[in-house]
Amino acid sequence: MNESGVLPSLPPQARLLLIRLRSIGDIVLMTPALRLLKEWRPDLRVSVIIESRFKELLLGNPDVEELLDPGEDGGLGKLLARLRGAREIRSRRFELCVNLHGGPTSLWLTRLSGARVKAGFGHFRSPGAYDVLIPDARKILGVETVHTAEHLASAFFYLGTPRQEIPGARLFVSLQDKEWWKHERLILGLDVGADYAVVHPTALYATKQWAPEKFAELGDWLERERGLRVVYSSGPGESAVLDAVERSAGRKLRRLERASLGQFAAVLAGARLFIGNDSGPAHMAAALARPSVIIFGSSSSKIWGPWPRPSSESPTRVVQNYYDCNPCPGDRCYRYERPECILSVKVEQVQVAAESLLAAGPRVEDPASGTAPGDSP
Repeated sequence: MNESGVLPSLPPQARLLLIRLRSIGDIVLMTPALRLLKEWRPDLRVSVIIESRFKELLLGNPDVEELLDPGEDGGLGKLLARLRGAREIRSRRFELCVNLHGGPTSLWLTRLSGARVKAGFGHFRSPGAYDVLIPDARKILGVETVHTAEHLASAFFYLGTPRQEIPGARLFVSLQDKEWWKHERLILGLDVGADYAVVHPTALYATKQWAPEKFAELGDWLERERGLRVVYSSGPGESAVLDAVERSAGRKLRRLERASLGQFAAVLAGARLFIGNDSGPAHMAAALARPSVIIFGSSSSKIWGPWPRPSSESPTRVVQNYYDCNPCPGDRCYRYERPECILSVKVEQVQVAAESLLAAGPRVEDPASGTAPGDSP
């Protein structure tokens, strides 16, 4: 498919605006596209509009010059806050705005960006708002199934970035967050240098939620048989899941519940192993090149799995039992009384995947005591 040629025509030091408002997985999976763009045109000045709660995912990333707030809150109300944000955005005089999000807010921001050229995917609402409509990624790449990282990178291929292998996702850990973990781990009873695993048992939907009692059994096995200390993590409002795991385990757990995304990245960066459901933290672990076992249910791991794709050379494994109804919207189970796709996964399946990673090599150096993958430059 012919590219549009927009990116090659941009003048030196041109300002480029990308819109990707949320969420964890989507933002992490955007980083390969950012890397492609900046490795080809390091002169471009890239700004990203992103909700404030997700900004730490891009802090320290050398491919991004500036993070802009969409104005989701403010003392004078959301509308006035967004108008202030739009005014600030227009003042940058962007040459190109690429909407990678879709939805009414990103459409509104695209229209008010003042960019000379506005681009967005052809399936987005209000196609007339764009000067360049980006075709479906399957047509651009010439394949039937497209991973989300490929979908986002395809936009830049169409806009003129030379076709090449899509790099892995990446995150960067700040020195401040490394220092935080250095002290926080002692509170959790982890000596500096001790091998540990991060187990993240929460998920957005029940169709992605592996049973708490299985997470408890898995954690016991990691500590008893593999000699790993286990840190159980959760996000805001998810403590009930950790409570259920704790009840099944019959003991107090090392619980990490109030870490920021940057702090959590520091925790992941030093982990010997990550195990969790299909969720944002799974993408963070993969972006930090941590050995990871991801348990999938209703979603397609071919589209939403960690990037780069799991292989014999990569430190990630996907455990999934396929049903003829998979993938599905995931908000509920449409076929069975309970979501069999996720609940049918056995502890032994996850153990086998974990064993293959633990046997592959020594642990990474802990960011609490030295350099770790993803350190901020």
